[in-house]
Amino acid sequence: MAATVEESKAHGGRLVADRLRAHGVTKLFTLSGGHLFSIYDGCRAVGIDIVDTRHEQTAGFAAEGWAKITRGPGVCALTAGPGVTNGVSAVASAQANGSPVVVLGGRAPAARWGQGSLQEFDHVPVLRSITKLARTAESTAEIPALLDEALRVALEPPTGPVFLDFPLDHVFSEAAAPTDSEGGAPESVPAADDAQLARAVELLGRAQRPVVMAGSGLYWAHGEAELRALCDELGIPVFLNGLARGCVPADDPAFFSRARSSALKEADVALVVGVPMDFRLGFGGAFGEETQIVLAGSSAPEIRHPRAVAAELYGYVPSTLEALRRGAAGGPDHAAWLERLQAEEDERRAGEREDLADERAPLHPMRIYAELAAVLERDAIVIGDGGDFVSYAGRMIESYAPGCWMDPGPYGCLGAGPGQALAAKLACPDRQVCLLLGDGAFGFAGLEWDTLVRHGVPVVGVMANNGIWGLEKHPMEALYGYSVAADLQPGLRYDRVVEALGGHGALVERPDELRPALEGAFASGRPALVNVITDPAVAYPRRSNLA
Repeated sequence: MAATVEESKAHGGRLVADRLRAHGVTKLFTLSGGHLFSIYDGCRAVGIDIVDTRHEQTAGFAAEGWAKITRGPGVCALTAGPGVTNGVSAVASAQANGSPVVVLGGRAPAARWGQGSLQEFDHVPVLRSITKLARTAESTAEIPALLDEALRVALEPPTGPVFLDFPLDHVFSEAAAPTDSEGGAPESVPAADDAQLARAVELLGRAQRPVVMAGSGLYWAHGEAELRALCDELGIPVFLNGLARGCVPADDPAFFSRARSSALKEADVALVVGVPMDFRLGFGGAFGEETQIVLAGSSAPEIRHPRAVAAELYGYVPSTLEALRRGAAGGPDHAAWLERLQAEEDERRAGEREDLADERAPLHPMRIYAELAAVLERDAIVIGDGGDFVSYAGRMIESYAPGCWMDPGPYGCLGAGPGQALAAKLACPDRQVCLLLGDGAFGFAGLEWDTLVRHGVPVVGVMANNGIWGLEKHPMEALYGYSVAADLQPGLRYDRVVEALGGHGALVERPDELRPALEGAFASGRPALVNVITDPAVAYPRRSNLA
């Protein structure tokens, strides 16, 4: 039976805070605004930590970072008008990543709506297209039920962001507090269709060259244990992207990364779990023409498939994977298939050794990852915020547990890193948190090192500083023979910016300076930035395109 408290009246901000606390929320990310004062007062009263940033976009990205690392709701509060619109990119990112973010907006008073109050703006039409739910509280009394609904919707498959705004007069007025002191749970996810499951079992059970491609939907569904058991027991190679990285450890015999192109093209059956066939999979073209594709996820996608699929398994992902493992047991031996892929994997890794040991100055970006590998602990949380440099990270950083990797995801919004790193370190204070970023990305949220310093959050940033927008400069020059709007100041001392904000800074200009600088940054116990000057002539060998 749910615990109860004596019925009493409370102001709207306290009603907001009570419902957040009932659902287990412990952090509110925000940038101060008068429309939010009553919510702050409520959070202070119930013990929810208020973590303030230097830009609302970062508050939104921090909420998403909290959601990503905990797989629970991440909550931010954005003041009315420009506060909410400043956070829109973070909300769109959360939608693209399926992150259960709850955005609380301030709003001009309802009693004077349409008369030109300060920062009066109707947020809901803007937010409706990028959230699962966007609503305005129409009275103080309806606030508790509205919070409960929003939190439930954010966590139900497909997980994603929700938005509520609260007119100033409603959050400062009083209403009866609910007697239920516990938050409700999301509805249970149904099982996959039996007929589709039988078809998938048949395909997987007779496959000669099966492969698994898993993405963020696997992570949100908590399906990592079942996926690992399926791949290990049936001898199926697995490739991971997005938040699925680490759901099968990088040293598991079934895990592969470098041989992905060949494996997907040559597979006779591909089990695709929690990842859409978008640009990252060539809109389905990453698979062979004869590959039979089995899709699995918590819910059916909203967009149509770019190619035909053989079976669709929508429902509770852990039980779906368990049923596939049991049903497909005893099929063909995949040892020769695994050996062939392992040979390609080994060959490609051997081909990277020259770049990893490159002695040039300015540095090759790959040299950074060679040194980082010796410094990062097994459970380190690595956050990517950049273009080419983070593309290298996606190939070189090994993840060994769920939640060890974050990047902007398919929305590709730069500036996400500092907020997500802030949240990750607050959630996991005893683990290393390493933020990888380019000099371009630093311009979006570099002042958030002040946030890290003020809150005592020792994130270590590692910057590849090549003085260009590499992701744009190299392709534009290949297309046109010239580039515009693609150059930054070379060799800029971003480390000194971080030092001026109260953090630890280090400059690296030669390979032999890198390891000591990395070790010193982690040992400093302070928010840090290792500013590595890298060679602007090095371009990441990219295969995917904008469309």
